[in-house]
Amino acid sequence: MAQSHDKMLHRLQKESFGYFAREYNPSNGLVRDKTEGLSPSSIAVTGFSLAAYIVAVERGFISRSEALRRTLTAVRFFAGSSHEAEADATGHRGFYYHFLDMEKGRRAWACELSTMDTGFLILGMLVAAEYFSGDNARERELRERVDELYYRVEWDWACNRAHTLSHGYSPEKGFLKYRWRGYNEGLPLYLLALGSAAHSLSGESYRAWTRSYQWKCVYGYEYLYAGPLFIHQFMHAWIDFRGLQDDFMREKSIDYFENSRRATYVQREYCRRNSQGFECRSELSWGITACDGPGPCVRRIKHRKMRFFGYHARGVPFGPDDGTVSAGAAVASLPFAPEIVLPTIEYFLKTEVGRRDPCGFAASFNPMFGDSTPQGFWRSKHNYGLNHGPLILMIENFRSGLIWRLMRNCQPIIRGLQRAGFSGAWLPSGIRSLPGEGHYRRATRAGGRGKSARES
Repeated sequence: MAQSHDKMLHRLQKESFGYFAREYNPSNGLVRDKTEGLSPSSIAVTGFSLAAYIVAVERGFISRSEALRRTLTAVRFFAGSSHEAEADATGHRGFYYHFLDMEKGRRAWACELSTMDTGFLILGMLVAAEYFSGDNARERELRERVDELYYRVEWDWACNRAHTLSHGYSPEKGFLKYRWRGYNEGLPLYLLALGSAAHSLSGESYRAWTRSYQWKCVYGYEYLYAGPLFIHQFMHAWIDFRGLQDDFMREKSIDYFENSRRATYVQREYCRRNSQGFECRSELSWGITACDGPGPCVRRIKHRKMRFFGYHARGVPFGPDDGTVSAGAAVASLPFAPEIVLPTIEYFLKTEVGRRDPCGFAASFNPMFGDSTPQGFWRSKHNYGLNHGPLILMIENFRSGLIWRLMRNCQPIIRGLQRAGFSGAWLPSGIRSLPGEGHYRRATRAGGRGKSARES
């Protein structure tokens, strides 16, 4: 990689880390969902923050002791939080409510007990436990508490007497009617559930999930379809799927990494064709995903009515699409296709649409939606943690493979992959049995030296 590109990526990571440096509560470790007024914490964003702290240590943005302090504060909070049946608890049966009050750490907005967002929180804890491998009291405590939190998640309960996982649960209405089926960001969720020694799901749960996949051919690219770009990115932020195949991917003779590479090229081609006449769409300007938008409203643009969305999961090539672009979404595809992502980053940095604030790129922009700003188009007024977390991790996986290397040692992930039928590349052959609840890390981490990933 050219030195100029490395400096550019370093700067993007540092700017994006500014979000996590500022938008957190030092008393409980929670991180705010977005920079809007009294926005609550998102447990998924908090999970991404725990991995972002690791990157920040390795890149010199914060000290190792500061990262450990922040991480241990968060883990202690979740370990001691309320899991009773009351409606404003922090969690229940090992899962946590999607949004938590930043100060009290209890359920906000009558939101759901979220299986997916709990998964991202647990992934952040697991990678932190791999990184902080020292034999001192604080790092041992961190690993032991992560064990406790991971193993108490009742994945089997969350299936609600079926094979696939429910999206979540509400104390007022019970389980949500939607399930994690079809190709989506849920793959790591199933791996966590399969890898648990205490409340594990069966391999049939994973097979039930993959049976609902849709294989499509778009612009000449055959791939496992999902419209929003984030779906093709989030699982790769944590796990190195290069060369790993489950039954579905073995049949297609590719892997999930190659699948995401093809989805990235479909994104660029869609925007190169300037679909629906949207302005500022080209082979250098793309990134259609779940993001903030200028709506909801309907406006007449160039003699036709257009519907604009607010925060919405936009997708390619079948929509929905209202002309909104997320620069960060394009950046997070860097490991898959650097040959097309690096020129796109350079383009965004050179143009007005790429003008940044203290946290880097704006969450999203829409050139079709004129407003009173000097650039004459809409830009999101807020930053979102789910923009910055994946960007930091995916850039780092491209630069050094840091998070991927750490997670190759994570026993629950290894076991989950094996029980899901994955094989190949770095994954050991044969299914490893896990010791009893809360003991696997003490068995595998005895005598840890506490070195950073850079030193080991």
